[in-house]
Formats: sequence, structure tokens, C-alpha cells
Amino acid sequence: MQREGSFREMKRHVHYEKPSEKRARQKAEAVRRARKLARKRMQREGLLPAPKKPVRA
Repeated sequence: MQREGSFREMKRHVHYEKPSEKRARQKAEAVRRARKLARKRMQREGLLPAPKKPVRA
């Protein structure tokens, strides 16, 4: 549920969100998505090292 954004969605609907706040949030989310996509693309091309997986003992 957390991956799908259900909790974030529920929290947003609890209070009224001003249109200016909504635009700012949507812009921030778009920037976050674009950065994530660029980071993944660079990892696939070998420009960035892949994230290290935690070692479980």
C-alpha cells in the first residue's frame, strides 16, 4: 500500500489543499520522478554504480 501511495493520498484528502500548494506539490513530485528516471538511466548505461544491497548476517 505504501508503494502505491495510498497513505500519502489519504493524508492529502484529510485537509483542504490550496491550489498553489497543489501546484507546488505536483511540481516537486514531477522533479522527483524525473531525477529518479535519470538516475536509473545512468545506472543502466554504467555511468553510476548500482546501489549496494544490504548484507544480512
